[in-house]
Amino acid sequence: MAGALDGLVVLDLTTHLSGPFCGMQLADMGADVIKIESPQGDSMRGAPPFLEGESAPFMLWNRNKRGLKLDLKNEEDLEVFWDLVDGADVVLENFRPGVMKRLGLGWEALHARNKRLVLGSISGFGQTGPYAGRGGFDLIIQAMSGLMSVTGPKDGPPYRIPLAISDVGAGLYLTIGVLSALQARHRTGEGQWVETSLLEATVSLGVYEAANYFANGIRPEKLGQGHRGSSPYQVFQTADGWLTIGGAQQNFFRKLCAMIGKPELADDPRFKANADRVRNNEQIVGILQAEIVKRTTDDWMAALEKEGIPAGPVLHHDEVFADPQILARGMVAEVEHAMAGRQKTLGVPLKLSATPGGVRRPAPTLGQHDAEIRGKRR
Repeated sequence: MAGALDGLVVLDLTTHLSGPFCGMQLADMGADVIKIESPQGDSMRGAPPFLEGESAPFMLWNRNKRGLKLDLKNEEDLEVFWDLVDGADVVLENFRPGVMKRLGLGWEALHARNKRLVLGSISGFGQTGPYAGRGGFDLIIQAMSGLMSVTGPKDGPPYRIPLAISDVGAGLYLTIGVLSALQARHRTGEGQWVETSLLEATVSLGVYEAANYFANGIRPEKLGQGHRGSSPYQVFQTADGWLTIGGAQQNFFRKLCAMIGKPELADDPRFKANADRVRNNEQIVGILQAEIVKRTTDDWMAALEKEGIPAGPVLHHDEVFADPQILARGMVAEVEHAMAGRQKTLGVPLKLSATPGGVRRPAPTLGQHDAEIRGKRR
């Protein structure tokens, strides 16, 4: 079955995570994404852990792509690239600003060659501004976006969240931008340059923090496990593990109070409305925690689900990828790799009823499809 983006040709010059993650989204939806690497290969090929010498991280976010090895400083290889540009719809790159232009591959040159082409660019800080020339990795961006300042225990140091949120966020934004530009092309007949940055993507995800700062001009403080706008809404310790409860909605809170045998708390002036509970979060959480720790996670899950109160256990990744809901939604897929053999990978989170995405092929080995792609030029 053809995917939603079947027939779309994407030249993926990106490395590391942010750009390749965008390329993966397009490939998962059916685009023919050609992963173009230097003779040395994407540096992520050296990222552990390895399966038969192949990087597991690289293989995950470069799946569904074909692989072509090109040295863009070599005249013959550059000619191959330009020939591919003639038939391409999208070029993706995440070099530092200015590098593409120095290679003779900037927006003006690409647009002159193929008016319908969309160029998608990701950088650390954007193509303009005083920091445009800086390199930016996820760690640096988590710090400079304000994310680290509000993450972790109240009295602890700045914390980096282990998810590469800046890379993934920028990759998702670029995906949206590229698809938007392709839609605009239907009207105008011309492509355009779409660009975003790790910094902008991460700042834009801090919606609660931005709303709080814009509203009162005060630096958002660390809340630990608390939430800036909802209470109770956090993790609790049970008799045998940890459990998250989203009990801020008024009907949920009233039920929760009854469940712990303290229905009067729902009318206590300190906790009567959600805003009251946010102000007095430590007090209400302390009361709830004293009761929740007396029963197991499974006991609480059964009781909370019966009452319709949103809740979920804290799972480790071995539990996540064995969870019946995750399996039912196809979020664990398998693919056969030329070197690493049969391997598991993440499934596709978007479900399209008529043109579903899917995992069709493994990540390419370095230059795996050179002959196939170069042969089509002749």
